[in-house]
Amino acid sequence: MDRAVENKLTHVDVLIAGAGVSGIGSAYYLQRQCPGKTFLILEAQESFGGTWLTHKYPGIRSDSDLYTYGFSFKPWTGAVVATAGEIRTYLREIMADNDLEKHIRYRHRISTAEWSSTAQRWTVTATRGDTGEMVRMTANFLWMCQGYYKHEQGYTPQWPDMDSFKGQIVHSQNWPADLEYKDKKVIVIGSGASAATIIPAIADQCAHVTMLQRSPTYYATDFSAQALADELNALNIEPAWFHEIMRRKVLINEGIFIDRCMNDSEAVKREMIDNVRAHVGDAADVETHFTPSYRPWQQRVAFVPGGDLFKSIRSGKASVTTGEIARFTPKGIELKSGEVLAADIIVAATGFDLCVLGDIRFIVDGREVKPADTVTYRGMMFTDLPNLVWVFGYFRFSWTPRVELVAQFFCRLLNHMEAKGLHSVVPHLRPEDQDMELRPWLTPDNFNPSYVMRGVHMLPRCGSKREWQHTQDYHFDHKAYPAIDLDDGALVFG
Repeated sequence: MDRAVENKLTHVDVLIAGAGVSGIGSAYYLQRQCPGKTFLILEAQESFGGTWLTHKYPGIRSDSDLYTYGFSFKPWTGAVVATAGEIRTYLREIMADNDLEKHIRYRHRISTAEWSSTAQRWTVTATRGDTGEMVRMTANFLWMCQGYYKHEQGYTPQWPDMDSFKGQIVHSQNWPADLEYKDKKVIVIGSGASAATIIPAIADQCAHVTMLQRSPTYYATDFSAQALADELNALNIEPAWFHEIMRRKVLINEGIFIDRCMNDSEAVKREMIDNVRAHVGDAADVETHFTPSYRPWQQRVAFVPGGDLFKSIRSGKASVTTGEIARFTPKGIELKSGEVLAADIIVAATGFDLCVLGDIRFIVDGREVKPADTVTYRGMMFTDLPNLVWVFGYFRFSWTPRVELVAQFFCRLLNHMEAKGLHSVVPHLRPEDQDMELRPWLTPDNFNPSYVMRGVHMLPRCGSKREWQHTQDYHFDHKAYPAIDLDDGALVFG
């Protein structure tokens, strides 16, 4: 953005935090459905893309199909699974088609947001990463689109004697551009999406790659709607129709599969393990290394297109070991079982640290409000935080469908408030909600990956009623969100 324009634009109707998938999608809807609203996007990184800019490890790709991870308004015409570069190209096209980049200020990291009920606006303080300058601006509404994890660095457990290892230790989230792994022995700690992507991407070049996991993960190897995709391709269906048909089919399939995971989990578990057994053959002990102790979708299912991870294991270029780390040694890792694994490079594909609402300090009328002390309204607004919406996508479905549902709701809310001359809105527990049971954002019996369990204490609380929850049910939300009664008392306007 031109500096002269930047200096003049100190107040906007809506300030969007984050220029990743959530921020770009939200800006699209805001511009289309609230054309009179001024807006600005602040992005902490040097460019757009969020996750797809942060992660640079070999083979980085989507862990969801692009028919549902892509937006409903922008047909996806590439492969069902996309690389980070292809996703950024897709986002760049959306920005170009809708002239969005002029609204983005890169290298602006928000530190505090202060609400004044008198002025009925937020004052935001950000730091410019290129100059170190502190920048202040005001906005009527905050639209938080930074995602839910820290982009600066990944989560690395502190194992005993890590300093003794003579090789190189890297985290998958902070992959060095100059990392030389050709003909090296590599240990990848972890078995989730990152590990399952990295291993087949580097295995052919390494002397050997060992996937070291504490416990097994569920893997899906096939795209559930591939037969339909093949048929539509054969019929030469135009891209917009193709995308919409595929999007609906995948969402239906995912809903059926998730329901089976909840209600017929043992059958689904057998099917998924049998599928892995068919791919890996006798190259690994499936009972030991690929049989999780939890039900499917109690943690994220990793997508392994065509079983490429298992092909690396069958070829002998990769192997899997299950066990707990006792300590690091100068030449590798010793497990509690006594087994020693040799390595030149150790990759910690061990996840990330939760980041709640961008780790921003919120002050409302002089009082600090911590997200953990609030109750969520439908997983996107919070008691005690006026004029603020947070985009937190789905775990079990693709992230993006919820970006669109939240965006459409928020734009309807903005237009409703403008039509009635209202300036502020904040969720508030109604009299009938006062005795409602309050629960954590997510409970372990529902969804319990390590990164959530480590940080769930920082997240807002949920209630026992649907309107006070962040559901993981797209099909419920898809019907419920357009029907939300803005005047049912759960939202207090001013």
